[in-house]
Amino acid sequence: MHSTSDRPPEDLTARARIRDAALAEFAERGFRGATIQAIADAAGVSVGLVQHHFGSKASLREACDAHVRDTVLGAAGQVQDGADVTPEFLRGMYQASELSVRYLARALVEGSPIAAAMFDEGAEAAERFLTQNWPDDFPEDESKVRESAAVMAAMHLSTIVLHEHLSRRFGTEVLSRANLARLSMAMTEVYTHLGEWITSGPGSQIRQAVADHHGKEHPR
Repeated sequence: MHSTSDRPPEDLTARARIRDAALAEFAERGFRGATIQAIADAAGVSVGLVQHHFGSKASLREACDAHVRDTVLGAAGQVQDGADVTPEFLRGMYQASELSVRYLARALVEGSPIAAAMFDEGAEAAERFLTQNWPDDFPEDESKVRESAAVMAAMHLSTIVLHEHLSRRFGTEVLSRANLARLSMAMTEVYTHLGEWITSGPGSQIRQAVADHHGKEHPR
C-alpha cells in the first residue's frame, strides 16, 4: 500500500491523518473494499475516533471527494487563471495532489459522484480554453465545442484511469511524485507533433476525409 503522506504523523491533525489514510485506502481497494478498521489502522487512531470525526464510511468518502475536488480543481484553476507555471510550481502541484490523483483514478473507474463532477468541470474548462483561444473555430454554445471539449477531458483523464498500463510501458510508477510530470511532458510532445502532422501531408488528407464524411452524415 502507498504511503499516505510524506509528512510525519505528528505534523497532521488526527482528522487529516484519517482523511489521508482514507484517500489511500479508497484508491487501493475501492469504496466497497475499504474498511473503517483498515483506515483507522493506517491513520494510527481508533475506529471510534474515525466515527467521531466522520461518522460513516459514506460520510468519510464525501469528505475525501470534497478534498480531491478542492485540491485538483484548485491547482487547475491557478493554471487557468494565469499563475506562474514554472517547473517548481508544477512539481508542487503534482506533489500536493498525489493522493488525490490516485483517489480520482479509482473514482473514475467506479463511477462515483466526484468522478462525474470532475469530468464535467474538466470538460467545461476545456470549452472555455477552446473558445477563448480559437473563437472562430470554436464559437460558444455550438455542439462542436461541447463535443471537442468532452473528448479533450476524456483524453486527459484517461491517462489517470489507465495509469497501471502507462506504468508498465514507462517502466516506472507514473503516479508517483517523482514521475507525475512525465505524463504531462509526454502529452505535450504528442500534442505538439500531432498538431504539425494534422496540418500537413497525410494528416491533412485524413482530416479532410473525416470532415467530408461528417458533412455527409450531418448536413447543415
